[in-house]
Amino acid sequence: MKRILSGIALFLAGIGLALAAVNINTASVNELDAVKGIGPGKAKAIVEYRKKNGPFKSVDDLKNVKGFGQKSVAKLRDELTVSDTSTKK
Repeated sequence: MKRILSGIALFLAGIGLALAAVNINTASVNELDAVKGIGPGKAKAIVEYRKKNGPFKSVDDLKNVKGFGQKSVAKLRDELTVSDTSTKK
């Protein structure tokens, strides 16, 4: 019975991680690179922009980062966050 409950708990934890949005104000280059649509170059650009300009106020601020336009930000909006909450809507 303990194994079953442990298995269920791990499964639910995995679902939670799969639904977690990446915080662009705290994520490392590797964490950002893991997001579909952000490669290593864009991930590095996000971190460098954040270091130079301070934290992002909204996901829309990504438009100020080289390599991001309105369409790419719209596609990534559900995968990213700037708040303390780390789950998608």
